[in-house]
Amino acid sequence: MQVSRFRGAVLAMALLAASPATGASQLGSLRKKAEDAKKKVEESAKKPTGDTAKAKGPDSTKASTATTPAATSATATKQEGKVDPKVWDNYDFIPGNKVIFYTDFSEDRVGNFARGLKYVGGQLDVVERDGVKMLRSTARSTLLIPVGKKLPQRFTLEIDVIAPTESCCGYEVIAFEGGAELDRGDGSAEAHWHSNVVGMIGGGIPNSEVAHPEVFQAKLRGQVAHVRVLMDSGYFKMFTNERRMYNIPQLNFKRDSVIRVFVNGNADENVSVFVTGIRVAESETDVLYDALAAKGRWATQGILFATGKAELQPESRPVLKEIASTLKQHTDLKILVEGHTDNVGSAASNLSLSDARAAAVKAALVADFGIDGARITTKGFGDTKPSVPNANAAGRAQNRRVEIVKQ
Repeated sequence: MQVSRFRGAVLAMALLAASPATGASQLGSLRKKAEDAKKKVEESAKKPTGDTAKAKGPDSTKASTATTPAATSATATKQEGKVDPKVWDNYDFIPGNKVIFYTDFSEDRVGNFARGLKYVGGQLDVVERDGVKMLRSTARSTLLIPVGKKLPQRFTLEIDVIAPTESCCGYEVIAFEGGAELDRGDGSAEAHWHSNVVGMIGGGIPNSEVAHPEVFQAKLRGQVAHVRVLMDSGYFKMFTNERRMYNIPQLNFKRDSVIRVFVNGNADENVSVFVTGIRVAESETDVLYDALAAKGRWATQGILFATGKAELQPESRPVLKEIASTLKQHTDLKILVEGHTDNVGSAASNLSLSDARAAAVKAALVADFGIDGARITTKGFGDTKPSVPNANAAGRAQNRRVEIVKQ
């Protein structure tokens, strides 16, 4: 859960990144958005504040309509694009801030297996669907996500999947477990996901399944669903889009250098399974204020935007609530909100976009959480301050971020 945090009009996932369009009209539009966002701050500061949640969740921007596992969830939108904040009341997923594995398949060749992942068995190949690259499973297939070292105690896993339009696949469309081999013992939980249910086998707890609401199930077929997991030592939370499905205080999920993923596809096009993005990240700091006190700054890929825009996505709400709560608890704290992008697109458009996004974060904190705007300043840096090289998709995902800096 940059989940959205991948590509295509249906794949709004995201973290900070810039649109490649460089026309003067676009730059003018972005500058206007920045001005409008700042104007909103000034106007909202004069009005009674409340939890109006007009903001939408975080995102990424890329050359096409790409996104990352943590992107937009159409299920929460209403008429005129407004979002009911009550939909997100139990959504408390905050993606890890240090990417240890990422792919959106944009750098892979159609017809090949995905680079970076490890093939174990089955039928898996990269295809282009509606102009977007994704990994297709046309048989019972297994792959490994290499994370380079033992999974940390605190990490997040985000997998974006398109389930078949027809009800199929037994009890699992995808399943995942720590380690290269199927275990499902007391010391190793396997979680499985289906458009109908999610379930758990092993891990020191009784086997269980939790059904998605029936009216929700149809929306999880034939379009991107965001499967997100947050683990803090033994604490396990699992989400489908904005819904929290599991909240387990103690689960034994094996920490290993790989995560085994089973994808239950079929050669029939109607029951093929598509994976559109995978993100694994370490959660380095639990408390925002502790990070500010220790390092003076805190970076997050959990503030998401519509692709190429400065409109907040609803998945951003947990991070915004964390920032607002910290400001309310520490009344003397003032912050700078920095916007950062990757290097996709022109430097000028990246700078304008990042500035507008930083201003949008301030506007939401003021209008939706009642924070005094005088305590928040904003600045966009575009792609001028990468945290890691923009050499590949994983690096670019790390660089699409918002940073909170203590003043």
